[in-house]
Amino acid sequence: MPPDAPTEPSGTQSPHLNRTPPAESTPLPCWSGRHPASPQVGGTAVVYCEANFGADDGKTANGLVRHSEKYEILSVIDSEKAGLDAGEVLDNEPNGIPVCADLADAIAKAGHVPDFFILGMAPSSGLLSPLERGVVLDAIRRGMNIVNGLHEFLNDDPEFAAASEAHGVTIFDVRRPRQKKNLRLFSGRISSVACPRIAVLGTDSAIGKRTTATILTRSLNDRGIKAVLVGTGQTSLIQGTRYGVALDAVPCQFCSGEVEAAVVEAFECEHPDVIIIEGQGALSHPAYLSSIFILRGGQPQGVILQHAPARQRLGDFAGVPMPTPASEIKLIQTFADTKVIGVTVNHERMTDAEVTEAIKLYESELGIPVTDALTRSPDRLVDMVIRAFPELEWQLSEAAIKR
Repeated sequence: MPPDAPTEPSGTQSPHLNRTPPAESTPLPCWSGRHPASPQVGGTAVVYCEANFGADDGKTANGLVRHSEKYEILSVIDSEKAGLDAGEVLDNEPNGIPVCADLADAIAKAGHVPDFFILGMAPSSGLLSPLERGVVLDAIRRGMNIVNGLHEFLNDDPEFAAASEAHGVTIFDVRRPRQKKNLRLFSGRISSVACPRIAVLGTDSAIGKRTTATILTRSLNDRGIKAVLVGTGQTSLIQGTRYGVALDAVPCQFCSGEVEAAVVEAFECEHPDVIIIEGQGALSHPAYLSSIFILRGGQPQGVILQHAPARQRLGDFAGVPMPTPASEIKLIQTFADTKVIGVTVNHERMTDAEVTEAIKLYESELGIPVTDALTRSPDRLVDMVIRAFPELEWQLSEAAIKR
């Protein structure tokens, strides 16, 4: 399981990503970049993740259980883990979010019909099964709005469109890109972004890039360095990331431009000290090209590389061996004018002692800082960034003085 859904090494305590209550979003005057298919206001939600919670294809549910700025997650649906606590499944740390057997069970535990039904799975097909269609239609009939992060746009399906109209609910197809006339080509405006940009890339898909990027962004802000996260996938948009795009649904001609535009909007509206860009796939991955557009459109000066030492084969492609951190770093630094500033470890199927050994090994081999974002202090991530961008250090001093 990836850091989006890791099994905690024995004897460690994970710095859990706290849930924050949903709040109405206040539109920023300078900002036109909110994803058009993303709800403006959150509410209570049930996350559907049948037979996948805590696994690779359940990464949307895994992420929402850990961190949601928009929704109050009431429960997760997965009959195979029903009766467990969602936090214990992911991090061996209870968080009060129950795993339920089905939608009726989730509603009964909530004591009311939640506002939203979120599809919490991200299968490689990006499509609904016949069984899942029935569950979504049941949620619509019960009066729940639907948040759909799949490649299949439910608003285009006559059965779903008719059901949503009949029951007065809204379907949000989060991956739906803007109309082609509104998509942005690369313009060169990225050169106007004066603050450091750091991309969190990886050696595989579903390996924890978004989780690490989220922890890093929060940790920098906690230490007094204003950081803004730019999302590049549907899960980060569902979680409430203000700037970003579901990159894998955009026609490739516009991908670099859409990443560039999201980064520029984040810079112009927030005036941050640093921008963190969520990675997708891997530059070496034979099936996914998203990393190319992140490197070209976002032009990060620094990259943090996420790697799973115990993973021998690519997650969805068992015939393809995993790259090494060294080979991926060489590829990234050859392809783009950037520098890999650190490595973060995905501790799936590893004990805490094995994580420690991997950190020591990679630091010795690569000569850069290495940590595990979930089981080690977040200060290590901040120190990684400060080491690469010492001009940010004065912000730490300013924050300390204010305390």
